[in-house]
Amino acid sequence: MPQATASALRIAVERKGHNALVRCHGRLVAGVTNRLHAEIKPLIPDCKRIVLDFADLSHMDSSGIGTLVRLYVSAKSAGCSLELMNVGKPVRHVLGITHLLSVLQIIGENNIKWF
Repeated sequence: MPQATASALRIAVERKGHNALVRCHGRLVAGVTNRLHAEIKPLIPDCKRIVLDFADLSHMDSSGIGTLVRLYVSAKSAGCSLELMNVGKPVRHVLGITHLLSVLQIIGENNIKWF
């Protein structure tokens, strides 16, 4: 894997009880989306709420959108809430074009507490 792709996405997970905060840094693009899926999927059975913090996410492509949709469907079917916070303009634009702003719940703008 080229270094640019390997460093495209960094993920940090913080758990508090039945809640998880997943901070995403970099770019959610083809070649790294499986890493996000692999980090979040195991959280779904044990969590009631998973919040994806996109404050440091600079870009998302169609692979990132597909991964978000897969995670949303998995979470919803398991009774887990998948929410987004601190969504920047470039990512918000992509979510708007795909009409996912009306599907995904966006919370906690401007670093409001997630729990």
